[in-house]
Amino acid sequence: MSGDDGAIAAEDAEFAGFDPIEFLETAVQHPSHEDVGPMRAFLCETLEARGVEPRVDDGGNVLATRGAADAETQVVLNTHIDTVSPHVPFERDAGVPEGTGETEVDTGNGESDVIRGRGSCDAKGPLAALLAAFFAVDPTEGHVTLAITPDEEVLSTGAYELVSGDESPTRDADAVIVGEPTDLDVCTAAKGRFQGTIHLTGANAHAAEPETGTNAVGALEPVLAAIRTFGERDDAPPEHPQLGAATLTPTVVEGGEATNQVPADCALTVDRRSVPPETADEFHAALTDQLRRAVPEDIGVEFRFTDRPTPFLEAWDTDPDAAVVDVLADASGGAVRPFTAATEASYFAADAPTVVFGPGVLADDEGAVAHAPREYVRVDAVRDAARALEETLRTLVA
Repeated sequence: MSGDDGAIAAEDAEFAGFDPIEFLETAVQHPSHEDVGPMRAFLCETLEARGVEPRVDDGGNVLATRGAADAETQVVLNTHIDTVSPHVPFERDAGVPEGTGETEVDTGNGESDVIRGRGSCDAKGPLAALLAAFFAVDPTEGHVTLAITPDEEVLSTGAYELVSGDESPTRDADAVIVGEPTDLDVCTAAKGRFQGTIHLTGANAHAAEPETGTNAVGALEPVLAAIRTFGERDDAPPEHPQLGAATLTPTVVEGGEATNQVPADCALTVDRRSVPPETADEFHAALTDQLRRAVPEDIGVEFRFTDRPTPFLEAWDTDPDAAVVDVLADASGGAVRPFTAATEASYFAADAPTVVFGPGVLADDEGAVAHAPREYVRVDAVRDAARALEETLRTLVA
């Protein structure tokens, strides 16, 4: 057998014969920014072809299991199949993309290739790696659940269904691994993201006699000062050892109806990136109190969260010494660090030690990768992630 034939045979035997790259190439060609239906059907067909019977729950999640249902050790593998608009066509190129800071290494089997297209790294590349590990391990003493959500990029209704149902797979889990582009690092914490609007009300008047009205736009001055000093109050959450300080940022302002009129209404939208242990309710109460004390009594003030049918993705953290962290970091060779974006790991971390892990990067030296027209993932990174996940599952549940 030639060297090339041996490499191909070894690759075919890997992951129980499942090829994550072949899956990923097809997955990227299924647009899933407006309708995840075709991508979900492809995922279910892939599972069925491997003798695994998937189930789609009321939240649109694809669920599949391997191992003993009553096993003492249980691990959940999660990621999402939705992407953001617009769809970017699939391409497979040889070489390393500009901006990675790396030089091409020709391994002789295409491993220096990259796969481009919307969803290639966020998060169909991580999904391909999770699937490879799921198929490669058939635990006899443990239990693995694959739980793939449909709308992580929007409202996370699928993830909320996962944790809210009577048979939540995360409730009794010993670990949850969430697939996202982390460059094979193991991420053990992330800030939360809350969004809301501060509504200020005053009284209209002619701009020629402003003292006869109450200027809601003028009240922005003490409001912005209160926002700048929000982190300095006595009950502010301390800096987190992994995530640093929480932030509060004014983002959108609206107010006034006529250029010659004292405005009676003004609205300022703010973005909160929280750190543990702050919850959404605690933030709401603290900001409301800060604003009420800062704004003049003749100005009405109310802070309202943006309406959504599911809870906000709150800040979360996992003990860096948790078993899943040690095992996965050893297997991948990656660093242990926080994740810089909000993820559905927020919903799962309350139930079990949770980490975020996968191939791909959110950004490289040239700029944005995920959620950008130049989105790509390296083929070798997908295979490396799959191997690390397989080793982790064998250690934890096999």
